[in-house]
Amino acid sequence: MFTGIVESVGTVQSITLREGGARLVLRVGDMAKELSLGESVAVNGCCLTVTTFDGEASTAAFDLLIETMSVTNLGGLREGSLVNLERALRIGDRLSGHFVQGHVDTIAEIITLEPIGLDYQFTVALPKKWAHLVVHKGSVCIDGISLTVGELGGDRMTFWITPHTYAVTHLHSIKQGNFVNLEFDMLAKHLERLVSASSHK
Repeated sequence: MFTGIVESVGTVQSITLREGGARLVLRVGDMAKELSLGESVAVNGCCLTVTTFDGEASTAAFDLLIETMSVTNLGGLREGSLVNLERALRIGDRLSGHFVQGHVDTIAEIITLEPIGLDYQFTVALPKKWAHLVVHKGSVCIDGISLTVGELGGDRMTFWITPHTYAVTHLHSIKQGNFVNLEFDMLAKHLERLVSASSHK
């Protein structure tokens, strides 16, 4: 379980395709000294398991399954790509974002990411299949960032990014046309399931 509050930004050292998926190696800075084998880390909002780590080299490695690569933007990473990182929520931590599972639902294209005054307007396509789970002022996790929906259209959702969030996440490295990972609100998905099950009784 995560919160969508990005701890740091990592850099892809390598991504190597192999049978059944790929091996992703990230430079994660000081985080590498605190990791443990088998720990969960959200990488661009996708929950991955630490398979090896090196505190001296400040690296951590993760194995990507074909399924993970097909439903997230991780398969499109290249050497030097920046990624958002968050370690799992600890009991007693403040929940500054919202409950995030690290289970990416889909990817979507960035429509705009541009400065408006001191802030940034961030508009992302909203796939029709998932649109019913999004509400104005609700939360959506985008590439591991907990964001509040500022404007909601039929096929898009707009967020306002503060200078701080822009600076401490990978947002300064992405651009229009890139694809981002989306995870929709966990409670909304559970309610949808309950309502659907009740209507079919």
